[in-house]
Amino acid sequence: MMLPGYNEARHEVRGAMLEVMRELSEANSRALEAIESGDLEALGEARKPIIDIVERTEKIDNDIVLIFAKYTPEAKDLRELVSDLKMTSSINRIRANINNYIKNMQSMLAENDAEMSALIKESLSINRCTVNAFDFALEMLQCFDDNEKVQELATRIEVEYSKTDDIYSILEKSIMQKMGSSHTVTEEYFNLLKYIRKNLKIIDRLESICGRIMFARMGGKL
Repeated sequence: MMLPGYNEARHEVRGAMLEVMRELSEANSRALEAIESGDLEALGEARKPIIDIVERTEKIDNDIVLIFAKYTPEAKDLRELVSDLKMTSSINRIRANINNYIKNMQSMLAENDAEMSALIKESLSINRCTVNAFDFALEMLQCFDDNEKVQELATRIEVEYSKTDDIYSILEKSIMQKMGSSHTVTEEYFNLLKYIRKNLKIIDRLESICGRIMFARMGGKL
């Protein structure tokens, strides 16, 4: 039987994780809105919610280690805490990808190239899938003890992830055709594909977080 403070400490970790994920989601949504409207200033502002994410995930990790040391959790609880440690790593990667994507889009949109801007707007279908996946991941963290709901949300994240692969394939084909017919802006097109691939990693990490939650609830492979 766990000591009285254990559940409180565990829920504090989960609450801190949820808050960090909300701020990543906010930055991701604000970036999408700014790119849609072509507002470079708003795009820069979108990075503000995630400035201190790394420091906060370090605190979450430290709190988890303290729980290990103080309460020596049993198998099921141990699974959840190990999952939490893995999730903070994914959170930091999402933060880095959002930050880099915003900086790269600021640079590309500042060039004011109509054709490049049109391709960027076309790529935003990926961002919209990521916004949806964030919503589902946040809901997973909030209904953590409902296995059926967690599984349903995991399936919905997988659907959004699958969509992004299809969108990227179509976009890559279109951009490669443009690269083949132009020798002057090949590097810019190549960079755009690179930045979009980095953006794809956001939803890839969200699917990873989804897998950690599933492991915490139901076991299996991590």
